[in-house]
Amino acid sequence: MGDKAGTRVFKKSSPNCKLTVYLGKRDFVDHLDHVDPVDGVLLVDPGYLKDRKVFVTLTCAFCYGREDLDVLGLSFRKDLYVSTIQAFPPLQEKKEPLSHLQERLQKKLGQHAYPFSFTIPQNLPCSVTLQPGPEDTGKACGVDYELRAFCAKTVEEKIHQRFNTFRHLRLQMNTKHSERQNSVHLVIRKVQYAPENPGPQPMVETSRSFLMSDRSLHLEASLDKELYYHGEPISVNVQVTNNSTKTVKRVKISVRQYADICLFSTAQYKCPVAQVEADDQVSPSSTSCKVYTLTPMLGINREKRGLALDGKLKHEDTNLASSTIVKEGTNKEMMGIMVSYRVKVKLLVSRGGDVAVELPFVLMHPKPTDHPRSQPQSVAPEADAAVDTNLIEFDMQTSFQVDDFVFEDFARLRLTGMKNDKDGEEPFC
Repeated sequence: MGDKAGTRVFKKSSPNCKLTVYLGKRDFVDHLDHVDPVDGVLLVDPGYLKDRKVFVTLTCAFCYGREDLDVLGLSFRKDLYVSTIQAFPPLQEKKEPLSHLQERLQKKLGQHAYPFSFTIPQNLPCSVTLQPGPEDTGKACGVDYELRAFCAKTVEEKIHQRFNTFRHLRLQMNTKHSERQNSVHLVIRKVQYAPENPGPQPMVETSRSFLMSDRSLHLEASLDKELYYHGEPISVNVQVTNNSTKTVKRVKISVRQYADICLFSTAQYKCPVAQVEADDQVSPSSTSCKVYTLTPMLGINREKRGLALDGKLKHEDTNLASSTIVKEGTNKEMMGIMVSYRVKVKLLVSRGGDVAVELPFVLMHPKPTDHPRSQPQSVAPEADAAVDTNLIEFDMQTSFQVDDFVFEDFARLRLTGMKNDKDGEEPFC
């Protein structure tokens, strides 16, 4: 059995090891017509619970301020979506069909393993993190999804109680410490992959007339395609026909990220992520045609505070935030952060000002070839590639199924370069 492929399962336990959550994946894909269901298994210790119940909550929140300033009645967090279910004891009237992974986990974990499942609405945003500054500490701002399991007598008992006056801060710290012992927090991600059918090739043109010049300056710019993958170079074709009496002194090409912050009102922030400047002069009554290449990457933009990024899980690197694909009719107020990209071509004209155009494009990750198109109904996920280390093998097998699992500890969401970036310092994940 040592050569058999194992099914990867992510797990996380409460500090007192009385609750353990098992998930088959951390990234849940938005296919535009549906979102992968968040289904997992919860392992409980009935002797510890006594007369208490176990609840699981899925929260999508937009954090737009530091948590240590969340006192005196001020809140810098907006919950976009909250859903809570009772996992133990299970409610018979709300039983749903189990996925294949849930059935296998229940079989191996025993009678105290209970399934849970959430359906993420299609109108919610993808996970986006705003890059913190060099001196920023604590949790980064952005949109995140948190799965939380906790035990309580009723669902109204909050494991995170927020007090409105400074004199309650010490009591708040003591409450959080005691309640962390019997709760599990996991950060998951909602992601989108590149569409299978990209749009048309971007192309734009403009003409500019000048004072004391009979003819105009014509600028035409185009990209070789509309969809680019992260790390892929972008080729910008710039054609200038200068029939005016002015001289083009310089050409500037830049890739800009636009982040629309959809909170109480919509505000747009732009940030250049790649740029090139060339002293390519175009004299009067002449033409020029040249291709410029740029590669937008996070590596050259790590010091830019507020840059929108995809979330990072431990032992993985992150990248610039992917373009947001919005389904038609979606309420943008619920999107939190919407990310888009444009290439700006600017001509610097002597004693004539600037001539500029913009080309929108899409920057995303390609859809993994081994990623199954998950449906809301119960499915049988494909096994991951064989893993040589930490493979949990079981002697029990049947004629149709070999139940091997690779149990991997859940990683907390964080960014490279943040202070106190060490394992085990933050009990929440």
